[in-house]
Amino acid sequence: MSEVQFYTDEHVSKAVVRGLRQRGVNVLSVVEAKTQGASDEEHVEFAISEGRVIFTQDDDFLRIAASGKSHHGIVYAPQRTPIGRIVQGLMLIFQVLEAEEMVNRIEFL
Repeated sequence: MSEVQFYTDEHVSKAVVRGLRQRGVNVLSVVEAKTQGASDEEHVEFAISEGRVIFTQDDDFLRIAASGKSHHGIVYAPQRTPIGRIVQGLMLIFQVLEAEEMVNRIEFL
């Protein structure tokens, strides 16, 4: 079993990335991955290739998952969700689930 590692899309605040890193979580942003401007489908493919769970505030990813496309996990929080609540929710996922348990799973914060 392996730890959940996150990949954040373009809609996610840098503060979320910092908050997770301060707590020892492996997280990669689109800026660091140099995947800015990629389509949502390309983000899903990149996350699969890296074995990462996508954290997003873009509900288009929910439609991709609903279409039956395989993914390594998607965590969604609506826009305007407080950063503290997002970090807390992602930490709970990190602490209680393994990466393998997140495959094709969607979690809502």
